[in-house]
Amino acid sequence: MQYLKKTLRWFGPSFGVSLKDIKELGVAGVVTACHQVPIGEVWSSKIIRELKGEIESNGLEWSVVESVNIHKAIKYGLPERDIYIRNYIETLKNLAENDINVVCYNFMQLIDWTRTNLYYELPTGAISLLYDPVAIAAFDLFILKRDRAEEVYGVPMVQKAEHYYNALDKQELERLKSAILAGMPGSKEAIALTDFRSTLEEVSKIEKPDLRENLAYFLKAVIPEAEKLGVKMALHPDDPPFPVFGIPRIASTYDDLKFILDCVPSSSNGLTFCSGSLGAVSTNDLVKIIHDFGSQIHFLHLRNVSREQDGRFYEAAHLDGSLPMAKIMVAIVEEQRKRHMSGEGDVGIPIRPDHGHVLLDDKKRKDEFYSGYSLIGRAIGMAELYGLEKGIREMLITGT
Repeated sequence: MQYLKKTLRWFGPSFGVSLKDIKELGVAGVVTACHQVPIGEVWSSKIIRELKGEIESNGLEWSVVESVNIHKAIKYGLPERDIYIRNYIETLKNLAENDINVVCYNFMQLIDWTRTNLYYELPTGAISLLYDPVAIAAFDLFILKRDRAEEVYGVPMVQKAEHYYNALDKQELERLKSAILAGMPGSKEAIALTDFRSTLEEVSKIEKPDLRENLAYFLKAVIPEAEKLGVKMALHPDDPPFPVFGIPRIASTYDDLKFILDCVPSSSNGLTFCSGSLGAVSTNDLVKIIHDFGSQIHFLHLRNVSREQDGRFYEAAHLDGSLPMAKIMVAIVEEQRKRHMSGEGDVGIPIRPDHGHVLLDDKKRKDEFYSGYSLIGRAIGMAELYGLEKGIREMLITGT
């Protein structure tokens, strides 16, 4: 039976990792996007073809698109959303024309992901990413100074946030702002504080049922076209999977994922299974999600997190942390078996090690990397995940 297809995310040569580097790691392909095209505009077939040619000239394939980002007019249900949906479908057509058929995307309403410390030092000395809800509240209350923000948090959290904020020195304050405003993937430019504030104010007026309906509207328009093209859409869960800045989440729980898949029943309406995103809360049963939605999983992001008290978590080594990675891999291999036996679906599901610690020589050039995307840390993660997969396969074959 075919192994999982090993891939690595690549943001381009200016992000510290070259295609030559990736080739040396023995992966099959890369996960990338046309980052230079503004969100909402069509990716031309020419631009796609040029990027694909660059990847293939290095002996790799373009395995998955991550991401064709969704314009806020679609997320917020603005009058012009149909224009951007038409553009999105046109981009899918151009990708399919170039034989690129798996598209990871997300519907996160504010920014793609949120962390409060991009340089969290572990006891080993390696550098990881940290999320701290107290830091989020401090940013909202005392840096953004958003009107009525205290209503989101309540008195005890406001007191903790004030104490946290008052203890920050100038450098720590700048690091907090930089972490939260880290920008969209594919860009090293931070989001302007004024832009972040206005976007937050805008989305704060939208309730969860409306956000869900906006996603359903998008899916009902796009999925039938994707199915005609043979494109698999793989929605990435919210990161983290709980409200941030008081903004509701709509792709964070088992029920959310079921709602999304039931909106438009189709093999093209699928998921990116991200263990680190879904696993940041203990209430998500990751093995059950794989068992119940496995046939709709088109892409795998595997990483681990260590959950701490009061909603804090940091990104642990891939086989450590709070998540049962061995059980997760068993469930994935069992899903592969089902596909192999039925002849339905891609048995070699694309997988990438999601994020990685900054350690060893990568520390010398840590500012070159997009946060979470060092070279050595991800290479270790891929090796660990491949070894785990191989060991589980041997165990299942021999029964020992």
